[in-house]
Amino acid sequence: MSQKIRIKLKSYDFNLVDKSAEKIVKTVKTTGAIVTGPIPLPTKKKIFTVLKSPHVNKKIQRTISTFIIQKAFGHIQFII
Repeated sequence: MSQKIRIKLKSYDFNLVDKSAEKIVKTVKTTGAIVTGPIPLPTKKKIFTVLKSPHVNKKIQRTISTFIIQKAFGHIQFII
C-alpha cells in the first residue's frame, strides 16, 4: 500500500522557498520515499498604486509591487 502527498510552497522570499524545498527533499529521501520535484511554478506579481498625497496632487502616485514565488512537489510517495 502506498500513500501520496502533494506539497505547495509559497513565499515572498525565493531563498526561503529554495531552502525549505531542499530540507523537504533531504528529509523524504532519508525515509526511502520517492520524490517528484520540486517543480517551479509561475511567479505571481501584484502591483498596487497609491496616491502619495491624500487630497492634492492626484498625479503624484507611488507604485508598490510584491512577488510571490511558488514551488510544488508533484508526488511524494511513501511505500508501506
